[in-house]
Amino acid sequence: MAAENENTLVKRAYAKINLGLDVLRRREDGYHEVKMIMQTVSLYDILTFTKTEEGIAVVTDREELPGDESNLVYKAAKLLADTYGIKEGIKIELCKRIPMAAGMAGGSTDAAAVFRGMNELFGLGMTEEEMCVLAVKIGADVPYCIQGGTALAEGIGEALTKLPDAPDCFLLIAKPDMDVSTRYVYENLHANELRQHPDIDGMRAAIEAGDLEGIVQRMENVLETVTIKKYPVIQEIKDFMKENGAVNALMSGSGPTVFGVFRTEEAAGEALRLFKLKKAGLAGQLFTAALTKRAEVE
Repeated sequence: MAAENENTLVKRAYAKINLGLDVLRRREDGYHEVKMIMQTVSLYDILTFTKTEEGIAVVTDREELPGDESNLVYKAAKLLADTYGIKEGIKIELCKRIPMAAGMAGGSTDAAAVFRGMNELFGLGMTEEEMCVLAVKIGADVPYCIQGGTALAEGIGEALTKLPDAPDCFLLIAKPDMDVSTRYVYENLHANELRQHPDIDGMRAAIEAGDLEGIVQRMENVLETVTIKKYPVIQEIKDFMKENGAVNALMSGSGPTVFGVFRTEEAAGEALRLFKLKKAGLAGQLFTAALTKRAEVE
């Protein structure tokens, strides 16, 4: 990792999970109206920003992740350069740790780090609110990733209400060896036919009361109705986690990543050991993590 100076800056980009995810309806413009509780976790990518003479260069450490105009990191850098008339160039090196196509906002959080990084490096003077207004042009999750912490997200995900930090707990995160198309999941979700909806209001009240038990009891994600049907391994992972110490387990976003909630770090670590021992074939990527408070998101 490069040392920081006036021309170089390093930022962490934290992954997110959905403690609860509801889809209220499909709008006439094709987007879905959602209501969900978002939470950053201590799994992160690292982005190193270096000023150059001209242009935008994005370098990644994954062959399957191009650094061209299709990358949200490049799109965010170009949007900022165009909006603020930045004449100098920028090189962005991305060290990828968050699983890709995993329902953990890996691309969105990298784009959010670009807003924070370039704002600081080029002295743009944007407030967090101004960054969020511009960032929604890149993606609905990007404003949340700029903000971080615990939040209620509504609309298409861009209407955010900051919540108190959720109570401390520990996670086992498992990503099966498959990629899930968010578009496929939403296209196959019939929101008007859902018989059950998560108690997002109750979860918000539990968060505000610092009640971990009340939070985990209300963990629910309506997108599981589509994704688990196509990929039953997700249910297998959930069941294994709950059988081995998790107070609850849930798919994050559109999947396929599953997270289990544990009261102690030791319990999460023991579940990780058992998972590797007994169910190694279910998930190629396994992590333990904690919740990340808003103040910790750089």
